[in-house]
This record gives sequence, structure tokens and C-alpha cells, in this order.
Amino acid sequence: MIELNLAFVVQLINFGILVLVLNIFLYKPIRRILAERRHVVDSARDKAAAVDQEVQDKMALYEARLRDAKAEAAGSRAEALKQAQAEETLLLEKARKEAADSLGSIRGKVVREAAEARTLLAAQAEALSGEICEKILGRSL
Repeated sequence: MIELNLAFVVQLINFGILVLVLNIFLYKPIRRILAERRHVVDSARDKAAAVDQEVQDKMALYEARLRDAKAEAAGSRAEALKQAQAEETLLLEKARKEAADSLGSIRGKVVREAAEARTLLAAQAEALSGEICEKILGRSL
């Protein structure tokens, strides 16, 4: 059985003093340091969350601007393509007209030259036939 004597009381007082001394010199400084660390970690987490949110916002803004720029570029490209096709059509029409005009003038020139060649050939054929007849007959016509 446990005896409650003076040694037990001294040990209780000793234990109380030890708890007090440890509390003052060990536990309070450790708790203070842990509280400071917790505060630093919490503030770092809050700052990281704020930075992450800011990055998310900037990424959303960037993606929106990128979509707008792509849409604008697609519109500009479509407009430029439409203008190019219109210019191509105009140029093709102009080239066709010039080709038709040139072909018409060339055909007219060919017809004139053919007519001139026929008249010249007819005249030369008549002269040549006259010479041939004179040579065959041996006298002049």
C-alpha cells in the first residue's frame, strides 16, 4: 500500500515546481514558436491562394483576349479573301474582254489579209495563166 508521508508531499511540490519551470522555459517558447510558424504558414497559404486566384483571373483574361483576337483575325481573313475573290473576278473579266477584243481584231486582220492575198493571188494567177498561154501558144494574147 502507498504511504502518504513527507516524501510524497515533497515529490508533489517538486513535480509542481518542475511543471512550472518547464512551462515557463520550455512549453511556452515552443508554443509561441509553433504559433508563429502556423501564422507564417497560414499567411503563406493565403498569399499562395491569392496569387493562384490572380493567375487564374489573368489566364481567363488572356484566353478571352486570345479568342477575340482569333475571331477578329478570322473575320479579317474572310474579308480579305472576299476582296481577293472580287478582284480576281474583275481581273478575269478584264482579261477575257481583252482576249476577246484581241481575238476579234486578229480575226479581222486575218480576214483582211486573206482577202488581200486572194486578190493578189487572183491577179498573179491571171498574169501567170496569161504567160503560160503565151508560151504554149507561142504568141501573145
